[in-house]
Amino acid sequence: MRIVVIGGSGHIGTFLVPRLVRAGHEVVNISRGTSTAYADAPEWAQVRQVVADREQQDAEGVFGATVRGLEPDAVVDLVCFTLASATALVEALRGTDAHLVHCGSIWRYGKSRRVPIDESGAGAEAPLDEYGVQKDRIARMLKQETASGGLATTSLHPGHIVGPGWHPIGPLGNLDPAVWTAIANGEPLQVPGSGAETMHHVHADDLAQAFQLAVEHRDAAAGEDFNIVAPTALSVRGYAAIAAAWFGRTATLEPVTWDEFRASTTAGHADASWGHLDRSQCFSIEKAKARLGYAPAYEPDEAVRESLRWLVDNGELDLPVPCVLGSEPPPPR
Repeated sequence: MRIVVIGGSGHIGTFLVPRLVRAGHEVVNISRGTSTAYADAPEWAQVRQVVADREQQDAEGVFGATVRGLEPDAVVDLVCFTLASATALVEALRGTDAHLVHCGSIWRYGKSRRVPIDESGAGAEAPLDEYGVQKDRIARMLKQETASGGLATTSLHPGHIVGPGWHPIGPLGNLDPAVWTAIANGEPLQVPGSGAETMHHVHADDLAQAFQLAVEHRDAAAGEDFNIVAPTALSVRGYAAIAAAWFGRTATLEPVTWDEFRASTTAGHADASWGHLDRSQCFSIEKAKARLGYAPAYEPDEAVRESLRWLVDNGELDLPVPCVLGSEPPPPR
């Protein structure tokens, strides 16, 4: 197939584009041309690069025509954040035989009510912020588009994406490097809430696997939405304990109120922690396993450990005992 990937130079595309090339597909990557993939791979030499500023072309009303003009069999949209942008692309592709696969987010769901949360959404409250609201609206529009006999569409909703090349969401639900330093040094870690709150990560290559499966199993994927996460979720205290063991330490957690926590860190880190821990999400992947054959290779802690190793090895995270992380990534499950 000719597969057009929109925004293929980021987290997901770093793994997805080489996967698609290895599978024998013709791949076209649309990006602004301002960045490259997080990890180099020989397959990128076979990828056609198209430079286009989506935001600008959306404003001009021509982005959909740009995509349609590439005559794709499938379009993987990794960087769509508003219903208006998604609708414009659907309208441009309607009438073709293309299959549009959209990257959503588990933040289309709000706080957990019943876990694991499945695609019905019955296990969660309404989305909590505009990002989640837009992702939910897009997913519903796409499902309705296909159900009404229009364009073939699918939406995938990843958890907290982690992989080599960028910082993972840590045990406190934020990107504060000081959390990792405290864990590695065996220092007490101030934890807001109960410590039982959960986060659900996914390795970027497992997510790429799901996109490839959705493209290659169009009949099973069309008109559907799928949660794409690791086989298990991590609680705050469990995550901290696992991470401390990587450094030969035992996690020491000090419960604090949210007001106390906010006073001890930056507003940005505190807001990120609240956003992740207040939702306290855990998801089912049974639908993706049954319909697509999704088989994630990484448990969440293995994915995070690989990411930390890359950050240490590349001088982006200064930890006192990096040797404990080892020189080789853990074997995929």
